[in-house]
Amino acid sequence: MTKPPLTLYLAAPRGFCAGVVRAIKIVEQAIDKWGAPVYVRHEIVHNKFVVDGLREKGAVFVEELDECPDDRPVIFSAHGVPKSVPNAAQTRNMTYVDATCPLVSKVHIEAERHNENGLQMVMIGHEGHPETVGTMGQLPAGEVLLVETAGDVANLDVRDQNKLAYITQTTLSIDDTAEIVAALKDRFPAIIGPHKEDICYATTNRQEAVKEIAAKSDAILVIGAPNSSNTRRLVEVGAAAGCEYSQLVQRAKDIDWRALEGITSLGLAAGASAPEVLVDEVIDAFRARYDVTVELVETAKEHVEFKVPRILREAV
Repeated sequence: MTKPPLTLYLAAPRGFCAGVVRAIKIVEQAIDKWGAPVYVRHEIVHNKFVVDGLREKGAVFVEELDECPDDRPVIFSAHGVPKSVPNAAQTRNMTYVDATCPLVSKVHIEAERHNENGLQMVMIGHEGHPETVGTMGQLPAGEVLLVETAGDVANLDVRDQNKLAYITQTTLSIDDTAEIVAALKDRFPAIIGPHKEDICYATTNRQEAVKEIAAKSDAILVIGAPNSSNTRRLVEVGAAAGCEYSQLVQRAKDIDWRALEGITSLGLAAGASAPEVLVDEVIDAFRARYDVTVELVETAKEHVEFKVPRILREAV
């Protein structure tokens, strides 16, 4: 039986960013250095496939430091942690490695600098997301006000509207964030923004690639985890860019084939914590059902690399 033709537009860049590569490497090198088990506070990155693979190698994932023994190393996830966490680890004389993405750390430093200059912070982010919790936890309670939408700006109760600065979660929608920033500047003309955009290069690049494939595609699938902020934003960007069917899938087994009946073109992207092996798995699943022609749609090239912390480069 002849397979129906399908043009598959493969987004590039896609998948692992430099911060994710570094975080995974930190867990693997920690296991090599100290042996198993190595404890990890929160999922090192938001991807079940990655987390399960590291668990098999000897990583133990916990939600709080209280769940870790004093005598085993603990790693803090790529999303960052409140200051209280490393402080507690030091009090307990624990060996710890901070896998916070350097681009998230940049936002932490920015917030501290503004705080030292007497400015109250407004953070654009998602309530409860580990990165937002970690960033807000860099400063004393009340020093960081959270907004999630442009509508939230009207309800902000600030200490002094002439002494404000804003920061953002690194994995937000560029377009949605621009709308919130505009609302902040409209209400607080003196508010100070970041020196350089807080939304990271990988988030920006992946969203631009999805916008590019959206116009060509009958449907878009974004590979990644439902608790991954940058992945969920890619799904939203695909829909906002005009693709009526834009969906998240974790693995090939999650594809809703009935919903895709009759398509002749598909856009395929992957969140920053999704490994390339899952992209290949999805492409193979489509090859089994369609006569697939893959077209790479590349909107940027990435050459960013981050070193692992010095503690892992030192001998035992």
